Amino acid sequence: MAEKIARLGIKREPGYLYFVNKQGDAARAPMARAGKKTTRKGPETLAKVSVKKESGYLYFIDKQGDIARAKMARGGRKKAKVKAKAKVKKKAKGKKGR
Repeated sequence: MAEKIARLGIKREPGYLYFVNKQGDAARAPMARAGKKTTRKGPETLAKVSVKKESGYLYFIDKQGDIARAKMARGGRKKAKVKAKAKVKKKAKGKKGR
């Protein structure tokens, strides 16, 4: 579940990618389109907010146009251990059946 950090109410326009930049400000950049040449225009800052980012959280602009954050899913190690145990069990079954 996401929690709101700053209420901005940014109105979105099609063709732009909206994100929170490294400085913690709301920004947007034009999206690349296949077969179209665009003038290389970099990201533009929409609102200076300077959100202090904490590690372990994903910061984004939600549907209401506000800055929000969600806890990042971590835990790839557990899946790797489960797969390793499954392989060991398969090998053990294969040896018994011979």
